[in-house]
Order: sequence, then structure tokens, then C-alpha cells
Amino acid sequence: MSKPSLPQGTRDFSVAVVRKRNHIFNTIRSVFELYGFQPLETPAMENLDTLMGKYGEEGDKLIFKILNNGLDNSAKHEQARADFEKVLDGKNTKGITERALRYDLTIPFARYVAMNYGQLTLPFKRYQVQPVWRADRPQKGRYREFYQCDADVVGSNSLLNEVELSNIYATVFEKLGVRVEIRINSRKILAALAELCGGSDKMVDITIAIDKIDKIGLEKVKEELLQRGLLAEQVTRIEQYLSISGSNEEKLQQLRQLIGNNATGLAGIAEIEFVLGYTGQQHNLVADLTLARGLNYYTGIIFEVKALDVQMGSIGGGGRYDDLTGLFGVPNVPGVGISFGVDRIYDVMEELNLFPEAVQTGSKVLFFNLGDAESKKAFELMQQLRGSGIACELYHENSKFDKQFKYAEKKQIPFVVIIGSTELAENTCVIKNLKEGKQETVAQASLYEKVSI
Repeated sequence: MSKPSLPQGTRDFSVAVVRKRNHIFNTIRSVFELYGFQPLETPAMENLDTLMGKYGEEGDKLIFKILNNGLDNSAKHEQARADFEKVLDGKNTKGITERALRYDLTIPFARYVAMNYGQLTLPFKRYQVQPVWRADRPQKGRYREFYQCDADVVGSNSLLNEVELSNIYATVFEKLGVRVEIRINSRKILAALAELCGGSDKMVDITIAIDKIDKIGLEKVKEELLQRGLLAEQVTRIEQYLSISGSNEEKLQQLRQLIGNNATGLAGIAEIEFVLGYTGQQHNLVADLTLARGLNYYTGIIFEVKALDVQMGSIGGGGRYDDLTGLFGVPNVPGVGISFGVDRIYDVMEELNLFPEAVQTGSKVLFFNLGDAESKKAFELMQQLRGSGIACELYHENSKFDKQFKYAEKKQIPFVVIIGSTELAENTCVIKNLKEGKQETVAQASLYEKVSI
């Protein structure tokens, strides 16, 4: 039998890791709830036509397709071979696959809104915490199975939603202790750049190339733009755009000079100014004109979050998508949302040692097992503590003190309670604080007061 292994790009999570991840999840959920968002879940898989064509050509390549069941039916073998030939040619065929694992949480949410639009109270504010899958090349901070935490608002054009979402980012990362830069841009500005470079049909080519600037640098971006059919003078204009620098105000002033009277671009500048006017520099909110977000469905303000103290890709992103539900037959429903990359946030916090020590605490009290009568009394007291919300456990068998102490130490249980024959007769117990190394004998009736600190 071969040695067991995991699919590439996936991971097991130990007890310690799960506790740390739950710290992140719980922090994000608490802030979502604080801002009035409601929980939602959608299936792990969607119909293939729900997902395809929604993420651009690069995204479509990363969708995990699911083989149809029943392909082992011999009557279907001949047709299956023909269908596989189509798949090998890069085509989709319902004979082989009709479903796929979800690529993100935004498109499934748009599908949900389209299907339930008449029953929703608008604006509808939802959050979603679930895994997604991408057939990407695994590397540091990039996995094939990972969790996203999304918050979206649909049914409102107000830029106050963008202000709220930027504040959600700021609040979450402040609670987690992660110093970040929250970057914003507007797709309207990128659309104006495309118009200045020959027309809106250049938009996809430009945004796909610009979105790679952090990975491949300016010169490689220029090469890609030329390969995508842009003229040299158009690439020069894009280079001027990407070279804009300075404070938020200075960047927007330089941008005005570059785009002139282009109405689309001026609308994008106004959006950025509105959001900055509410939040300014207090949340490290930065106008980043190189930010493109390669997903085609964004139409207005876009977000990206970078950790300041560690080398890592974006740990959050999102933006406005004013007609995403139109893809599913319900047009003109405005929306905006953000996403947290929990796996990358975990890596950042682990590298910077930001997890609180208390995160690793499970059981707070371990009752020693010193015999039948003693363990029965210990069990009675343990149930009383559990009823008061204190996590505790009774060692599973009568063993030497050393063995039971080592169990408590390995599980980082802070309190040990010992009830021997003497304590049983006197209605007392010995409490040892393993962290401080202190020990005292107290009445069993006062046990809760001693371990609830």
C-alpha cells in the first residue's frame, strides 16, 4: 500500500491551527455582524454555465470542473471518448462535465440574489464564510482549496457602502493586530484609460496586464500590452498612467491632467474622492492607480489590502459590480463587496507572531482521576463547572500523577484539580495553577471562584 498523501494545494489543519483560524473567522464574523450583515451559505458546486465566462479568460482556466457521474456505464463509453476529445481541445461538453467547484463566493451570491430577488429586503447585506477552489499553481500564500470571507451589499448605488466596507477592513485588521494598507481605485478610471488608448474593447487587455504589475514589473507589463495588440504610443500613455505617484491628492491631480475631460474618468475620480473624504488617511487608505483587479465584473470602486510588515500577496480585495445579477436574468441590481483571504491572513499572523496566547486554550480545568469514589466526586464538580460555562475534563483513567500532569501540560490546560481520599473526606480539593506554579487547598464549594478568573 502506498504512503497516504494529500492532493497538491490542500492541507490538514491540526488542533492548534484550527484554533488560530477560528480566531480569525470569529473576529471577521463579529465585525460583519456589527455592521448589520447577515449570514448566507451556498453549495460547494455550481452548474458550470453559472461560473464560466464570469472571471475573464485567466479565471476561467482555473475553474475546477467536476466529471459527471455514470461515466463508468459501458453504454456511454463511446460517447464519453468523443466528449473527452472535445475537452482535450479546450471545449466544454455536458457529456463529461456540467458542474464545477465554486471559484469564489461572489458569483454564487449573484446567482442566489437572482433566484430569490423578490423575497429579499433591499439593500440586502450578507456575509459568507466558506471554502473555494482554484486550479492554481500552489505556492506560499496560494492554495487550491482555501477559505474566503465575503461581505456584500446589493440593491444600493450609495457610495456609503464603499465607505462602510473600507471601515470593515480597517476594524478587522486592527482587532487582529495586522498593520495594513487599504488600496482603492475605480474601474471607471481604467475604462477611461482604455478609451484614451483606442476604445473600450481594450479594457480587458489593459486590466489583465496591469493586474500583474506587482508580479512581473512595469517592463514586462509593457511587453504584454504590445503582445496584446496595443500600439507603442498607447503603451506609452499607459506607462505615464502607471508612473503617477505622490500623496492621494497629488495622484488624483496628475490623473486629471492625463485624462483631461473624459467623463468616465472624472466620475471615477469623484468616487475615490468621496470615499477618501469619509475615511482619509486614518485607515491607511491609499489611492493606488495601478490596482486593476483582473475580474471582469467590477464596474466602480475596487479594493485591495496589503500587509505592511511581511512579504505576501493581497490579503483582501473586492469592489463594485453594478449589474452582476444581469448575468442571471435580473438586470440593474447594483452591488458592492469585499473578501478576506483567511489563509494568507493566517500566514501573516503566524509569521509576525500575532496570535494571542489564549487562542490555544481549550479545556481550562483537568480533574485528576485518583480512584472510583474520587473520580465520581470529580465528575460531579466537573459537570457543575461545565454548567457555568467552564471547559474542563476528567482524566480517563487512574494513573500516576506524572502522567496526568504531562497530559495537562501538553494540552496547555492551565488548572489542575486534585481530589484524593483526604480531600474527599473534607469536601476540599487541591487546585494547581500550572502557568504560575502555585497550589492551594480550597473548599469544593468555592472551586468555581478559583478557576473562573
